[in-house]
Amino acid sequence: MLGSSDTAVNVGVNAETTHIRLANGLVAIEVDLEKGGYTYAGSRGFALQEVRSGFRWQGREYHTGHYDRHYMMRQPEKIQDPFGTGIHAVIKHESDLLPGLEQHFYVYEGISSFITRVVIVSQEDLKVNRIAVVKTDSVSSGSETVPGEALHVLRVPYDNDKWVRYLTETVPLETESYEVTALFQPDSRNGLILGSISHDVWKTGIRVKGETAGKLDELELYAGAADAMTRDSQPHGYVRGTRVESPLVMVGDYDDYRTGLEAYGEANAKIAPALSWEGGVPIGWNSWSAAMSTLDYDLYVATSDFLKREVQPQGFHNEDTLYMNFDAFWDRLTPAEMEDALKRIRENGHKPGTYWTPFAFWGSPAGFGNPVEGTDGKYTYGDILLRDQDGEILPDVDGGLAIDPTHPGNLARIDWFMDKFVSEGYEYIKLDFMAHGALEGKHYNPNITTGIAAYNYGLSYLTDKLSPERIGRPFFINLSIAPLFPYSYAHSRRISCDVFGTIQDTEYLLNSLTHGWWMNDTLYRFNDPDHAVIYKSFNQDSTTRHEGRSRLTASVISGTVLLLGDDFRHEEAAWRAKNWLGNEAIIEIARLGRTFVPVEGNLGKQAEDTFVLTHPREAGTTYIAVFNFDGAESVQKAVSLERCGLEAHASYTVLDVWEGTAGQSEGTLVVELAPAESKILKLIRNQ
Repeated sequence: MLGSSDTAVNVGVNAETTHIRLANGLVAIEVDLEKGGYTYAGSRGFALQEVRSGFRWQGREYHTGHYDRHYMMRQPEKIQDPFGTGIHAVIKHESDLLPGLEQHFYVYEGISSFITRVVIVSQEDLKVNRIAVVKTDSVSSGSETVPGEALHVLRVPYDNDKWVRYLTETVPLETESYEVTALFQPDSRNGLILGSISHDVWKTGIRVKGETAGKLDELELYAGAADAMTRDSQPHGYVRGTRVESPLVMVGDYDDYRTGLEAYGEANAKIAPALSWEGGVPIGWNSWSAAMSTLDYDLYVATSDFLKREVQPQGFHNEDTLYMNFDAFWDRLTPAEMEDALKRIRENGHKPGTYWTPFAFWGSPAGFGNPVEGTDGKYTYGDILLRDQDGEILPDVDGGLAIDPTHPGNLARIDWFMDKFVSEGYEYIKLDFMAHGALEGKHYNPNITTGIAAYNYGLSYLTDKLSPERIGRPFFINLSIAPLFPYSYAHSRRISCDVFGTIQDTEYLLNSLTHGWWMNDTLYRFNDPDHAVIYKSFNQDSTTRHEGRSRLTASVISGTVLLLGDDFRHEEAAWRAKNWLGNEAIIEIARLGRTFVPVEGNLGKQAEDTFVLTHPREAGTTYIAVFNFDGAESVQKAVSLERCGLEAHASYTVLDVWEGTAGQSEGTLVVELAPAESKILKLIRNQ
């Protein structure tokens, strides 16, 4: 994806005897050829001093400062690639007793970030399982002298399992983010973004440490993360070869860290495009919350009938249809019940969806001898389980054992299940517990030595089996419990762990939206906010009406895959559906497939309560969603229109989209909210 040409370039290169400077007016990198480090300075005041790169080799850590010779390999080459027009420079570090180390820098015209990669080189094969791409003990932001501008560090979770949360922290701290982080100042919103943008081999961690207020002492972005947060019990796998490459990494500062995170998402998509989806937002129902392990024929069919008869005519649909999705325990239906159920929902004009866990085994040791589907008895489940280097089965995660994605028995199993789902006419699949497929271990395919490489291998195989080119129709692919990266094998991914209907569930979901909105339409076509429980989950008490409607509002603003999660045979659930889902203005927001953006982000482990969306087609129209996460007390919220990106002194007509009432506002929007209530307000600028 990163190529070269003879296109004219305006990125400057200044070469002295001891220093190389690469600059474009927004980014400046100066390499010290005596010491082997470099400095980075952005245009918003962020700077990294004495940056080094390094790697772990033969039990020891080495970095560029350990080398005797540092030089630019050749004149920087002009490049033209999906990122734009720029230059590619390579700094080589050499010592007689060490493998060579190359630092590759890509700087582009008009872009406030640069891209870098580290390559370890040798005439003989190397084994490397850790590369420090960016490592520094000196980070400055210019915020130390600005009152109230304490630098915040964003921790992005590796996956969405175990109800993990995004987190922002200030010094003193010691934290680790995965794949990407943002260092930002909440008032000005100035921010520095660091993250990996290729995800074919490595898991990436970003370690940040600071002991004194206002100062960061350590920052290291490295390839080779493997710990409890990545669900690994084994060290990161080794990468072998005469040239061992780190992932590509993006570093840059922005006047608004939110813009920087969106730019980071777009940069990933330039390396590996998101999986294409030409259809609209999936709208419909999922069975998990309504029934869990008690799922049966009657619930599935009754829900389709109810939605078709009572709700769909009011406008709850997209492209005149709904998805009716089985979750786990669909195999409780007999073959005859399943055949009749699928026939019934097609008669209702609905599309069936199903569920599967391609890389997790849920049986006990007694089931290890069971034959794997599609293998004619050649392989058992015990054969395809992922093991460590000593041949021991890996510890379970969430009660499931990992299956080796590269094992031929599992590939045959994928063939069998995908052929089954396609032949039965399904058009949507929820793939769950995907992180099992990315665990470190010893894989059947000897050429695949890391968990992420195995995950790419297995998931690309599965996705190809469902491609429209192969099966002749669209098939929507959704990831549930899954790593954030890689992403280009599915149309959507859950932005959080399981979410049900209480106001606490809604706040937890919106913590993920507060820091993960940018994945929508960059990494994935849609964010998935999980099934919207508007009355009662199978495993919870019933919710208040404000709780239920807030849960629906949170789904509507998330991007979004809008699937309901109730049993509408309950009278109150049916009432809420009939009274809320016919609000055409609300459903039209969901159909946009756009995510609302958080107004603030310096909230520790809590969610932001105010989100904003500029209408993509109606000039002068903005939506603001406001939540009260307190289930016991009413609140009055004063929302700054300027912080929402609107004109501070302009006048706006304000429409309450849920209630249909109208008012006026200028400067500050005052919102009254009952316990657990939320509102979506449509603001139209007055002429």
